[in-house]
Amino acid sequence: MTSEETVRAEILVSGRVQGVGFRRFARNAAERLGVESNPKNLRDGRVFIIAEGRPEAVELYISELRKGPMFAHVENVDVTFKEALGNVDQAF
Repeated sequence: MTSEETVRAEILVSGRVQGVGFRRFARNAAERLGVESNPKNLRDGRVFIIAEGRPEAVELYISELRKGPMFAHVENVDVTFKEALGNVDQAF
């Protein structure tokens, strides 16, 4: 996959998203949609995710994150699109 076929989204999810299986949910959704992602808990209670993949797959992924798993309560999803780097671990 070339960088022209991929997008990178840096995503901050806030609400009740820690201790409710949100990271597992995010990893499973990414795998199902063919998106590379690496969700991390932040100290302030949010989850930070870098996701790369085909634009339509990343958009679907973001839609899934807005729903979250059963016990989560997603209040806000902030997304910043950047140039794909090919390594979702690079920012950590």
